[in-house]
Amino acid sequence: MPDRTGGARLPAAIEQQFPDALRHALVALRRDLHEHPELSFQEHRTADRLHAALDALHPVQLDRVAGTGIVARFRGRDTGIPAVAIRGDIDALPIQEATALPFASRASGVMHACGHDVHATWTVAAAHLLTMQPAAGDVLVVLQPAEEVGTGAMAVLESGALDGVAAIFGGHVDRRFAVGQVVAEAGPLAASADEFEITLTGSGAHGARPHEAADPIVGAGALIGALQTIVSRRLNPAHAAVVTVGTVHAGSAPNIIPDRATLSGTLRATEPAVRQRLHDEVRRIAASVADTYRLTADVVVRSGPPPIVNPAEPASWARQAATSLLGADGVVPLGFLNMGGEDFACYMERMPGCFLRIGAREPGGEPIPAHSPRFYAAEESIFVGAAVLAHTARIASEHVAASHTSRPDGP
Repeated sequence: MPDRTGGARLPAAIEQQFPDALRHALVALRRDLHEHPELSFQEHRTADRLHAALDALHPVQLDRVAGTGIVARFRGRDTGIPAVAIRGDIDALPIQEATALPFASRASGVMHACGHDVHATWTVAAAHLLTMQPAAGDVLVVLQPAEEVGTGAMAVLESGALDGVAAIFGGHVDRRFAVGQVVAEAGPLAASADEFEITLTGSGAHGARPHEAADPIVGAGALIGALQTIVSRRLNPAHAAVVTVGTVHAGSAPNIIPDRATLSGTLRATEPAVRQRLHDEVRRIAASVADTYRLTADVVVRSGPPPIVNPAEPASWARQAATSLLGADGVVPLGFLNMGGEDFACYMERMPGCFLRIGAREPGGEPIPAHSPRFYAAEESIFVGAAVLAHTARIASEHVAASHTSRPDGP
């Protein structure tokens, strides 16, 4: 049986950056966070633990932002260069853990099923590396709340803590890839993640006399099927999209036709035009189906995080960093179109950046999907993620410095 907490061999270029005492401290931090998960915007213990870990490194600035978020500034060699940032998220999911790990969640119905315990830890670890080998300019270390509900990144941005940041980088553990493999490529890496809710209203009646009703349950059944034709019949097959109905609520008893039914779901796309088409088609089809069944439709579409599309230049910096640490064979293609959402995209609407996938599967392990009650990340991924993100920040900072000094109004 594989080691359920690790067992992968780290590349020498990464292993040598972490003395034994630091390595043990970081593993202990990860396990403590995993054992005490907290939901979005409730990460109070988590934030206190991470704040203390960063404070011990004596950043020049350490702020609490967005309720349970933290931003620490670590000084570079030249304070006149615009800062770059690295981000880790810290919240957990409402899932009952089933990993049987020795440090499994103690919080009933809450677990780190998406690896944010590792993301938070490797962000702290990257701060350690940046204190030992500073970047050209300052680096902001961002520990962000509430990624799982898609609003934490905007809360951090609205705090003003990242004003003036020249570039931002982050990553996500991924058990589809082995420890020591990193995806650092330009192009789409995550989809937009929007939500819809449709309330169909008719008129109720006795279940024995359906002709006296305008039945919203029958209408809901037709609507569920019709919504699937958006992707299959309204979009060019070359453009990726997902329409999923995730909840259906109606009725109170077997012999009563209710007067309303409510559906909700998610819409995913990687291109702005396709994203807008999904919104428009949900509204059009809901109205048409409702009219057919003598119902009214109230449609609400809520925009979530936009898609992540890594720009070429920041992706090249991340790729350079990963290659220098892992070798050319360690930098791998994504190999598929990821339709999951990630609110890191909100940062990239304000500043350039790159989002990475960091391999988290131990030797002999299976590719357990995130958001599963069985999900866990091999602990060696902490050190790979930290080293790659820290070195990406250094390379990015050098490019920002060169650009800054070459401007006509630069020094």
